[in-house]
Amino acid sequence: MKHFEVNFDGLVGPTHNYAGLSFGNVASLSNAKAASNPRQAAKQGLKKMKALHDLGLKQGVLAPQERPDMATLRRLGFTGTDAQVLAKAAKDAPHLLAACCSASSMWTANAATISPSADTHDGRVHFTPANLTNKFHRSLEPAVTGRILKAIFSDERYFKHHKHLPDNDHFGDEGAANHTRLCSQYGHAGVELFVYGREAFNSQAPAPRRYPARQTLEASQAIARLHGLDESNVVFMQQNPEVIDAGVFHNDVISVGNQNVLFYHQDAFANTAADFAEIQRKFGEHPLHFIEVPRQSVSVSEAVKTYLFNTQIVTLPSGHMAIIAPTECEESDAVSRYLAELVEKDTPIKEVRYMDVKESMKNGGGPACLRLRVALNDQELAAANPHCLLDDALFTRLNGWVDKHYRDQLHVADLADPALLTESRQALDELTQILALGSVYPFQLD
Repeated sequence: MKHFEVNFDGLVGPTHNYAGLSFGNVASLSNAKAASNPRQAAKQGLKKMKALHDLGLKQGVLAPQERPDMATLRRLGFTGTDAQVLAKAAKDAPHLLAACCSASSMWTANAATISPSADTHDGRVHFTPANLTNKFHRSLEPAVTGRILKAIFSDERYFKHHKHLPDNDHFGDEGAANHTRLCSQYGHAGVELFVYGREAFNSQAPAPRRYPARQTLEASQAIARLHGLDESNVVFMQQNPEVIDAGVFHNDVISVGNQNVLFYHQDAFANTAADFAEIQRKFGEHPLHFIEVPRQSVSVSEAVKTYLFNTQIVTLPSGHMAIIAPTECEESDAVSRYLAELVEKDTPIKEVRYMDVKESMKNGGGPACLRLRVALNDQELAAANPHCLLDDALFTRLNGWVDKHYRDQLHVADLADPALLTESRQALDELTQILALGSVYPFQLD
């Protein structure tokens, strides 16, 4: 039986804009109100997907959310026709309109937590959409995310879907951005690392003071129970509260793992020595590489600025690993120097490939934010929706779809334009046909 890690990247939605909605995300706040380029953003994302496909990796596509979210605006008391609802929201509560137009689902590392069949009690792949309770604009996503995931992974013989955790900050769950998995091979049982920022039911436990800790220990524990994971293959690790206050809003901004490699900053975790000893014990005798980036080589602020750790580490068909990094890493003297030295060291990482995802980076998401990892064996892959797996034909078709439906430029004031709503719905309706998803959006179901 063959095994793969499939990266499902989120398509950037037609309402991609810079509203500065994410407190704690330095890039998001610093670019607030700037004009965005939805078409360019979508094409940058597609180009990254195609590059990984061309490297011989399995690459999937996840559809964006319906935006503007008219159902939520009506739930919040705005009435009348769609045009009237948009106009009233823009006049009386522009912050709510911006939230209901966010294209944040492009960062699919926050879409869900996934445990492969090799780790679970029932031998199925388990999916739990993230509730994303810490940010209102992202808390609107879980129901549609769940429907999209079920449309891709529908065969109950192989896939098990759970409802997102309760919509309460005590169970704040940010998905795979705070979860990684170490293993000798993708199809072998591994060690799942759940990284949390605070304990919701213990006010005496360490926690950040400036920015919110979006993932709770209790949420991580609940997902491990839902997915049927053994204590022997789970490690719960606390993120260093000080780096959260420095702008590290998710663990994938300060560490990233792949197979037997954990690449992390010296200041990433609160209890590094004890946690790593537990990981090593549970991982067993197979080789395991902890690659620490010292603070004197790359500061936390430079890591956040360049998203050194929001890179993808992928295993190429040749067997060695490559880092997929944003061009911001190449433009930083400290980071580019460190990466040049890294590939010469005795680790599985042998090359770095730089990619331009600047439209995403400006809004606070690097290459790792844009992808959701799903480890599958060949039977599970065959059972997945083939229309959502990238090939040359789908790449060409999706580029044409973007050209047809997306605007070149979008200002925050444009979010109230009724024509944008029409354009977005037409685009998504066509997309669900291209990807054979069925009816997943509220406007289709209603």
